[in-house]
Order: sequence, then C-alpha cells, then structure tokens
Amino acid sequence: MIRPLNSPSISFAEIAKLVGVEFDQDLEILGIAQNASDVETGDIFIALPGANHHGIEFLDQAISNGAVAVITDPDGATENLPTLIVNNPRKYLGEISAHIYGDPSANMFTVGITGTNGKTTVTTLLHQIWQQAGWDSGLIGTVNTQINSEILPSIHTTPEAAPLQALFATMKEQHCRAVAMEVSSHALVQHRTSGTKFKVAGFTNLTQDHLDFHGDMERYFQAKSQLFQFGSSELAVINIDDVYGSRLAELIQIPVIKISRNQKADWYFEEIVKIGSSTQIKIRGKDGILIEGYTSLIGEFNLDNLLMAVAIAVISGVDPIEISANLPKYLGAPGRLEQVKVGQDFLAFVDYAHTPDAVANVLKTARAMTTGKLIAVLGCGGDRDKTKRPLMAKALTAADVPIFTSDNPRSENPETILQEMVDGLAHTGEVIVDRRAAIAKAVKLAKTGDVVAILGKGHEIGQEILGVKHPFDDRKVLAEEIANLK
Repeated sequence: MIRPLNSPSISFAEIAKLVGVEFDQDLEILGIAQNASDVETGDIFIALPGANHHGIEFLDQAISNGAVAVITDPDGATENLPTLIVNNPRKYLGEISAHIYGDPSANMFTVGITGTNGKTTVTTLLHQIWQQAGWDSGLIGTVNTQINSEILPSIHTTPEAAPLQALFATMKEQHCRAVAMEVSSHALVQHRTSGTKFKVAGFTNLTQDHLDFHGDMERYFQAKSQLFQFGSSELAVINIDDVYGSRLAELIQIPVIKISRNQKADWYFEEIVKIGSSTQIKIRGKDGILIEGYTSLIGEFNLDNLLMAVAIAVISGVDPIEISANLPKYLGAPGRLEQVKVGQDFLAFVDYAHTPDAVANVLKTARAMTTGKLIAVLGCGGDRDKTKRPLMAKALTAADVPIFTSDNPRSENPETILQEMVDGLAHTGEVIVDRRAAIAKAVKLAKTGDVVAILGKGHEIGQEILGVKHPFDDRKVLAEEIANLK
C-alpha cells in the first residue's frame, strides 16, 4: 500500500462524528487500512465482511502491525480495541479515508473516466498531455499507476477506498497538479470513490459487460450514473454518440460538455483525413478553440478517446496550441491496438477487447488495414458474464479466420467456455483450447499483407487457470511465434 511520507494526525473522536457516533476517549489516528497486512502503527483497521471471511478474523495480525482502533459492522464487534460499529461500514470508508488524509483529491484537478470501453486510453492520453505540458500529474488505472514517470503496479481498475485516498495524498505530496483515474462500475457500487472530489467526470460509452455483477444493462447504467451526481463531480464530459451517453447527458443535474465524432457538439471533429499510417484531424471546441495536427492513433474509437482527452485537458488549463504541437506524441495505452513487429510481412497486434462491441470495433479497424485476410484469436474469461460469450463469438466471425481459444478460465473448464461461445454459430472457425497454440496457428496462417489480431487480454501478463496465475503475455507469445517462422 502506497502512503504519503508525512503521516496525518487526527483524533478518533473526529472520525467517529463522521459516522454519527460519539467517542470521548483521546486517541490519535495516523492512518487507515482495509487489509491487516497493510496496517501500520497508529492505524484504524477496517474490518469488512467478505465472501468467505470477515475481516475481524485478521484482527490479531492488525494489532501486531500496530492497529489502535477498529471500524466494523455488528458481526465484527470486538473488545480488543476501541471500536466503532456501524451498519455497512464500506459506505463510510471513502469519506473517512479522505478526511484522514486531508481531502487530497479536492486539492488537485482530479478527473474520473467511466464507461465500458476506452477508460484506459482516455486516462493514459490525459496523463501524456499533462506530462508533455510539463505538469506533475498522476494516473490510476487498469494497466498501471503512475506518479509522474514513476510506474507502480495496479491491482484493481479502481483501488479500494483507503489505499485510493492514501495514493491521492502521496500524489499531492509529490506536487501533482492533476490526476486522471479510471472509475469502474464495481467501484461506484462499492463506494470506493466516496470522498473523492472530481473536477471532471467523463463518460465514454456503455456496452454489455459485467452483467454477472449488475444483472442487467439498466442497473449497469445506473451504477455508472453515480459518478455524475452533485457532490461527486463538478462537470461532466459525455460522448453523445453513444446511446447511453446521450441519455445520461439529459438526465444529470451537473453542467455537461458534449463531445461527438459524428455531429456538432461542444467539442467535435471538424475534419478527419487518413494519410498513410497517420490521421490529420481538426478538433473544434467551445469558444471557437481549434486543435489540429496529425495523430498516429489507430481506429475510430481511439479518435473518440482522443477527443475526450483533449477536451478535458483544455478544461484543466492546458494551452490548445501546445496540444496541437504535441499531437503526434500522444500514444495509446499498452495492450490497446499494440503492434508487434518482428520483421514479418504481415501486420500483427494485440488488443484488450473483451466485450462484443469492442471486438467488433477492433476488427472493423483491422479490416481497413488490409486487402488480405483478417485472422483473429479470442476467448472469454471464466467466472464472468456468461451471456456475452455467444455475442463475443458472433463478433469474432467478422474475421476471415476466427480462432476461438482460452482467455482466463479461472475456476471454469475452458472447453465448456468455448462450447458456450460457439454453440449456434453457423461458421465456427477453429477451436484451439491452448492459447499459445491458437496464437501459433494464427501466425502460421498469415501471408503477406494479412492482419493477425490477438484479442481479449491486451496488457495482461498472466493467465489464470484453476486459481493459479501462469505467466502469459500475448505480446511476448505473439512475437515468439512470429520469430519461430524464420
């Protein structure tokens, strides 16, 4: 767990007031932790109920590490330490953590990006724009966390509440002027971003994903909508080309900036001209702002991502002239249409596409890159939304040669997952359970001018099978199999 160097100091009585409890004992709090292993001297230990265990079971470890107080629910009641007992402590955790660390997000230009696809690319682009402008800035997301150029590992798309606020405090301590972070629907439902003050909230799109968690698209939409409420965000930037985005823009009460690739809006594309491997663009913004130049980003969906990043960057205070000058320097996120070049005479790339819509968009982009065959490899993750499996498979059949394989089967039988994908397809392509073997087959089939697309895992460097994560990087494996051709 990343923490600021300068520990806060706050009374337990003050924290108790935040949850409506009176506490008259004089007790100094220096930090807060949700995991017993993260506890440091002077911390409050947050003991939450879990799927298999209650956090209070780890109290002895927390005490050994220096915990001086506990916040928990009635099931976690203990007499071993001063304890605040509240119903649903997770609901208050973000506010408490933010208060302990001095509300750090309110003292930076904090941007939250939500949506099914595009979060990683938008936040990555924003961080790049700020860095090119000479700003100290932070990035929190799926691929990694960054404080300026320092790269830190990411566990969740959006961290849990306590480590998130500690991270904000660390970024503030290291003079970050702005922070871009991905905000997942899970995080919003679980109150992980409670206590975070967003200057801008961005909405990219909404397509089928995570229905194993949310149940249906309406509840998924409502979860995303929580980011755009008074008290959470001051301003919304919304892609109105998306059906759900257009709906959201009309529903919310905070000010809205609308962006569009296809129609005039507050920010929109005035010109898009493909020139070789680059695209010449003109972006028109509010008050006649013009940003123009060349971008190497590939695909219409990445233009949407760039448009949102540029609009938010200008809102944050970056000079539009500077953005225009640096357009060619802004690159996509790792594992997003990331090319793999080993001297082959065909195009090969890896992408994180793991929803039907994302797969369709990536293959549409890949199709435009070749007059030859489009060869694509895809699987579906285990222990996740099963209803999207046939939809993912159907999307893959847009390739000339679809190859179905394993993704992260987790606790499920990979053959069962694959059967659920291809059932009902008139054209099933080829099913190869072993992911490396599937990638090898795609490479062997490729001829001059073809495109090979390896989809689903993107930047990931492991494959989870029966609870064990094995080393596996699509980019590395793809490069190795291309090299084996020689």
